[in-house]
Amino acid sequence: RLLAAGYANIYQVCRCFRAGERGERHLPEFTLLEWYRAGRDYLALMDDCEALVRSVVGELGLGTGISWQGTRIDVAEPWERITVKEAFARYATVSLDDALGQERFDEILSLQIEPRLGAEKPVFLYEYPAPLAALARLKPEDPTIAERFELYIGSLEVANAFSELTDQVEQRRRFEEVARNRLRENVPALPIPERFLGALDRMPPAAGIALG
Repeated sequence: RLLAAGYANIYQVCRCFRAGERGERHLPEFTLLEWYRAGRDYLALMDDCEALVRSVVGELGLGTGISWQGTRIDVAEPWERITVKEAFARYATVSLDDALGQERFDEILSLQIEPRLGAEKPVFLYEYPAPLAALARLKPEDPTIAERFELYIGSLEVANAFSELTDQVEQRRRFEEVARNRLRENVPALPIPERFLGALDRMPPAAGIALG
């Protein structure tokens, strides 16, 4: 809504809380940096991430690397960029299409792919399949792909980003589909965010990211 109101660059640092989710890779409370840029896409935010992390590591006097669980992770450029389809072909026991068809995408990603990402150098996992687009815009030249990426450092997903969807009709359809799925799973549906949808027609092309 702020982008639609004409604010071209927005950021916030805040505390986030998860509802009943905890594990080796998920804490119930953490700090998040979130920013949005008008007139840019998800590829530009990859460049932002690289520059930001390298700057912080440098300011901390760590040179070009950080240590995580006894392993040194090199943050010097360039970082690897691998599509979701390529990652499934390289690391998974099933193809991306089979994982989606069997509703095992999250399982395969968590158990077979994520442990191989960013172990020695940060990795951008990008071009998610359209069913996992959430709030992301689909690629104009290939609507089966969402303009979305996640950043992995030390096998942990630390950022989620995408080119923003500005099509009100499509976004409403996605919200309604999520609501139907929640009802099928006996989970209360969330209210449709009408003010957010109403702002989309005035929103410029933009991209946003959450770095935790």
